[in-house]
Amino acid sequence: MIAFRLAWLAAMLAAASAWAQDPAANYPSRPIRIIVPFPPGGAADALPRIVSERLTARWGQPVVVENRAGASGSIGADAVARAEPDGYTLLSTPPAPLVINPSLSKLPYDPVQFVPVSVMAAIPSVLLVHPKVAAGSVPEFVAFVRANPDKLNYASQGTTTVSFLTTEMFKAAAGGLRITHVPYKGTGPGLAALLAGEVELMFDNLGTSLQHVRAGKLKALAVCGERRVASLPDVPAMGEIYPGFVSVAWFGVVAPPKTPPEIAAKLSAAIVEALKQPEVAKRLAVLSAEPIGSTPAEMAVIMKEDAERWRAVIRTAGVKPE
Repeated sequence: MIAFRLAWLAAMLAAASAWAQDPAANYPSRPIRIIVPFPPGGAADALPRIVSERLTARWGQPVVVENRAGASGSIGADAVARAEPDGYTLLSTPPAPLVINPSLSKLPYDPVQFVPVSVMAAIPSVLLVHPKVAAGSVPEFVAFVRANPDKLNYASQGTTTVSFLTTEMFKAAAGGLRITHVPYKGTGPGLAALLAGEVELMFDNLGTSLQHVRAGKLKALAVCGERRVASLPDVPAMGEIYPGFVSVAWFGVVAPPKTPPEIAAKLSAAIVEALKQPEVAKRLAVLSAEPIGSTPAEMAVIMKEDAERWRAVIRTAGVKPE
């Protein structure tokens, strides 16, 4: 009996030692929660749900997506920043809470302390207008706005989002357009307002709006990637009109500060593998999303470069911190 107990104790000590050396060895052993800091109805919500289904199938553990919207993504981001650094609470988000909000408002969390996991995909922004707007191209739209100063409204998900900053960048590139900003609590409500004609303009990611363009409910005047996209081959890239104009939203996963790098690496590898599956690729194509599947180190570089780029846009557009 004594020998048995000693053997059992030795086994437990060996397991504890292995865990200390590799925290990801038994990960995940219980459900994972992915917090999306925006409401349902947009790509920010759709992408992690697509990936979470594959992670659930891979690990046999539920991977649940929870929407916690507010403050341009900062409420959900703060909840993850305060979570245990064990890989069981993650943040899936577009750039705003990580690389834009710090330049525009005082935050209850430090974005650079999050542990990068992976950028899942990227979607170009698209300039959308309501059909009632008498313009079929960007130059015609600019002329229309100039003939109707302060009479048009544009939607965004808030002043710290890619949608808002892209609109401000466009206004500046066009020489200073007078359009009134109307903020909404997410892509879904903003897009609904545009469809209803409550606002006339919105820069949205192409994934959630393509169906409305194809149905004739909205007009797409330009896409904001570096080139035209296959889903809208007749719609010009904004760079053809204003050289250097690029606005692409990426959607990434980060973990709470101090999460072991081994867990981040295991999560990243699983996400990359999920993105390679044909079924996932088809569903991303419907969203006009380009799969990325970056490593944690690659995501860190993307975040740093994007923070610098949007900081420059904020300065140039004269956007004031809140």
